[in-house]
Amino acid sequence: MDIQQELWKLQDKAYQEFSRKLIPNIAPEKIIGVRTPALRQLAKEILVAGRADVFLKDLPHTYHEENQLHAFILSAMKDYEPCMAYLERFLPYVDNWATCDQMSPKVFKKHRPELLLQIRKWLNAEDTYTVRYAIGMLMVHFLDEDFDRSYLEMVAQIRSEEYYINMMIAWYFATALAKQYAETLPYMEKQCLAPWTHNKAIQKAIESRRVSPEHKAYLRNLKMKNF
Repeated sequence: MDIQQELWKLQDKAYQEFSRKLIPNIAPEKIIGVRTPALRQLAKEILVAGRADVFLKDLPHTYHEENQLHAFILSAMKDYEPCMAYLERFLPYVDNWATCDQMSPKVFKKHRPELLLQIRKWLNAEDTYTVRYAIGMLMVHFLDEDFDRSYLEMVAQIRSEEYYINMMIAWYFATALAKQYAETLPYMEKQCLAPWTHNKAIQKAIESRRVSPEHKAYLRNLKMKNF
């Protein structure tokens, strides 16, 4: 199976134009334009055909869709150790929010203690999307039954000039306000986040259907002004 040829066969030119606008930091010629359901299906076919190992080792990829396909293959892997090994190798090549955010291996649910160790390491990385990924994994896996207030502190102390890191911090705290309101609220009351991130987190919480009207009303009064 020639994976690049398969991707070109799946091209949707209208979606190509849409994707180029959605991910402006990727060179337009690197985007083929393949819709997500088609990529997920191709990922399954590659796994069934036993072609995943060859593809996952062939880095860096040429096209954005190859990175997306890489993310979906990892997300579908059933064995934690090889999945994590391939993920660690791939993270430095992740160069956009879409690939970062759509890479969520199901096997992580059964290995949260090991995952947490990796998250702590990734939070100290220099790569923008490795840090974003770490925050995203904390949001996905550690805001429910495995929640601990110390995780809020781990994210709150991050300071970055990178838009895509700050957006993920805001998204994390907005989700935390929806799921762990009592524990998260003091971070907003004490203004523990950078001003832009603080206000964006409140904005996203107010837009969320999971936050009560009463909580939204209170959060509106916590926005920073004239920063």
